[in-house]
Amino acid sequence: MSVSGVSSALDQYQIKQDTTQNKELGKNEFLNLLVAQLNNQNPLEPQGNSEFIAQLAQFSQVEGIEKLNTSMGSLLSGYQSSQALQASSLVGHKVIVPTDKAVVDTAETFKASLVLPVTSSNVYVNVYDSAGASVNRINLGQQAAGSVTFMWDGKDASGKVMPPGTYKFEAQASYADGTKGLYTLLPANVDSVTLGQNGGEMLLNLAGLGSVPLSQVQMIGQ
Repeated sequence: MSVSGVSSALDQYQIKQDTTQNKELGKNEFLNLLVAQLNNQNPLEPQGNSEFIAQLAQFSQVEGIEKLNTSMGSLLSGYQSSQALQASSLVGHKVIVPTDKAVVDTAETFKASLVLPVTSSNVYVNVYDSAGASVNRINLGQQAAGSVTFMWDGKDASGKVMPPGTYKFEAQASYADGTKGLYTLLPANVDSVTLGQNGGEMLLNLAGLGSVPLSQVQMIGQ
């Protein structure tokens, strides 16, 4: 092995193993190359101190990166385990998420809320069934800015109790320049949890809604 060939290898963090596979240059390989360079150097022109120190610094950097990767891997694994435990404890419980649809048991009063950014003289919520037909309107009147709670008794405009199922809630507020739509925060049952892949976020599988990220949960229960 020539000195120039070893030096060239030491200046790279990756070496090509063959035409189809790359292998990272680890600390052991790096150290072996460094020792080989010292063994094969020209005794009449020995390596300078500055160059040798620079190569040792490279070795320390490679070793430090390996330790950092190991530490980060352990930290990520612990975080994922904690997140999985937290998410699994929600199965069978209700969570509040930003959505306009909910599975409603019309035998009970449905409770939810909306987000009102600016005080309005008239706030209301339109209720639609799964086919998109209008069912009822919940009039809330004048409301101050903030979180506004609303309830639906499960009946249509004529007072008839609607069947259980998925309903859509369209919240709106009246202003001088027109009517504006509002965000609604509705309850949903957690059926199961999907673990995040490759460090991804946990997904909650909600009844009638599908999957939503754990980070979207605004509140647990009502």
